[in-house]
Amino acid sequence: MENQTKLSILLVEDEENLHETLKLNLELEGYEVTSAYNGATAMKAVENEYFDLIILDVMLPELDGVSVTQNIRLANNEVPILILSAKNTSADRVLGLKKGADDYMTKPFDLEELLLRVHKLIQKNKRLQDKTTIGDVYSFGNNTVDFKAQQAMNARGEKIELSKKEAMLLKLLFENKNEVVPREKILQSVWGYNVYPTTRTIDNFILSFRKYFEEDSHNPKYFYSVRGVGYKYAES
Repeated sequence: MENQTKLSILLVEDEENLHETLKLNLELEGYEVTSAYNGATAMKAVENEYFDLIILDVMLPELDGVSVTQNIRLANNEVPILILSAKNTSADRVLGLKKGADDYMTKPFDLEELLLRVHKLIQKNKRLQDKTTIGDVYSFGNNTVDFKAQQAMNARGEKIELSKKEAMLLKLLFENKNEVVPREKILQSVWGYNVYPTTRTIDNFILSFRKYFEEDSHNPKYFYSVRGVGYKYAES
């Protein structure tokens, strides 16, 4: 699944020459790069798309990089942020990290080092996100799901053919048992989209799961929608 979608980076830098150089080099490394030249555009992009990393200049028109970082963290978005700054005093560095940046580089910087740090931040974040994987077959209640065969058997003894996306979504929910999985993560992991379709897409899948596996689909025991946040599989 991971190879299917390119890792995506939001590059926020208003100095055009540097922006183009960085964009080109990141693309050569195989990343998909979205450009923003000011803080307001950056915030809009973060609200609408999923990114694996943000590279953020501090000195930006309208809204500076530290404020952008703070706003992203206030929205509970844990995307890794690498700040670039022409200021190299330790006070500036501490402020950037305090407001939620994961790393801080001062200009001028070595391109190789930047690419290395980008790679490390993304990998570290991936490790944090990856939950325990489950095997090919998962049972709950009197239901059994076979991911390889893309089939399920419910408590009523009915055999259910699952679509690939249904199987992937079930697996993701099972792997995050009793935790709310944000819709952004679902759409990125299952659909591999960068730009999200509507939540209704996932809602319909959850409704199907309830029909398949719940004794009473109106009073679910396993599959929950958490309004405005995401979806949860629970097992009491």
